[in-house]
Amino acid sequence: MKKIHLVSVNMGYGHQRAAYPLKNLAIEEKIVNANDYPGIPERDREIWETTRKGYELISKFKKIPLVGELGFFIFDQFQKILSFYPKRDLSKPNSQLKQTFSLIKRGWGKYLIKKLIALQPAAGKSLPLISTFFAPAFMAEYFNYPGQIFCLICDADISRTWAPLNSKTSRIKYLVPTERVAERLKLYGVKEQNIFLTGFPLPLENTGSENLEILKNDLKYRFLNLDPQKRFFQYYQPLMKKYLGNLPQKSNHSLTLMFAVGGAGAQKEIGIKILKRLKLNLKKERIKIILSAGIKEKVKEYFLKNIKNLGLKNHLGKEIEILFEEDRESYFQSFNQALRQTDILWTKPSELSFYSVLGIPIIIAPPIGSQEEFNKRWLLKSGFGLGQENPDYVDQWLFDWLEKGYLAEAAMQGFIEGEKLGTYKIKKIISKCSG
Repeated sequence: MKKIHLVSVNMGYGHQRAAYPLKNLAIEEKIVNANDYPGIPERDREIWETTRKGYELISKFKKIPLVGELGFFIFDQFQKILSFYPKRDLSKPNSQLKQTFSLIKRGWGKYLIKKLIALQPAAGKSLPLISTFFAPAFMAEYFNYPGQIFCLICDADISRTWAPLNSKTSRIKYLVPTERVAERLKLYGVKEQNIFLTGFPLPLENTGSENLEILKNDLKYRFLNLDPQKRFFQYYQPLMKKYLGNLPQKSNHSLTLMFAVGGAGAQKEIGIKILKRLKLNLKKERIKIILSAGIKEKVKEYFLKNIKNLGLKNHLGKEIEILFEEDRESYFQSFNQALRQTDILWTKPSELSFYSVLGIPIIIAPPIGSQEEFNKRWLLKSGFGLGQENPDYVDQWLFDWLEKGYLAEAAMQGFIEGEKLGTYKIKKIISKCSG
């Protein structure tokens, strides 16, 4: 398969997490960050930085009672996703989209696209371009990128901002994770032949080949921890045997819960509440907790400080683990490896919602922003996740859920019904469209 230009943005984790599994297709296996690449014009960088800092600030500001909530509400109106029903023509551009194109028309992104065009092969067809954020895809089309342009969607539903200004005539092709996104794009005016339902691209180190041998093997051990009373197993044993074969006698790891903060470091306080309430269970080695701090040094230090204050320092590296790396790529590698022996993922409904199809039930922390509200709806309607109860009583409800088989059911639901071959489907579509 020919190489591609793989474009993302390093704002938060979602857009780069979507690009990571496709990295081996990119030139020199490098992801081009539209907001941070060698030679980026200072004006372009300033526009991107304003966007990134604004979102991170408002995400942290949201937790301030009344004032913060009001400020976030106003900010969120610009990215709001309108109700799907009644179905109607939603092709009229919103204010955020108009503002985005106003900047592009004044030259935002022109240098990036010229640089990518200059890297085209001397002979043959132009390289396809995949962007995991809408703005670079719009830039590519506006500045006449010669190859195929693909935009990869990272949420279970999207606002009008993701479709171009002139959506009905655009040549941008969309790689979408859910049927709802596909239907939404049609309402936004995107031509049906430019929409491809693929599923979210999952890391191959967690799935294996198209036969999913790694995923299935990990799930066998996970089920032993998620269904300690065999509640789910006694009703669905034939189904489990059909998809997974015989389960091993004993799990290869202790019950493990991972709490993952978002790219802005929001909600880190929930992780400490979990430690505090499960303190006795940790000391009895009844559970292991992984606190995923991402690449935020301050979040890591916050976790370390509170672990010490809770008298749990001796459990670090054993029943408690902090997942932290200096850069995103190293973090994704460590995160994906840790997921293989993670039984429950507790996080806000970001792009990690799609990792539920690996057979990992999601405990859904409060959403931040309109798109996460819709991700939460998708998780709940699909049966792949459960909304968190009060973290102050997690020592009660978590083990009730385990004994009743709720988490095992969500894991099996995600594995059977969710699309797990997104990475392979995307590669096939790219090859076919640009072959």
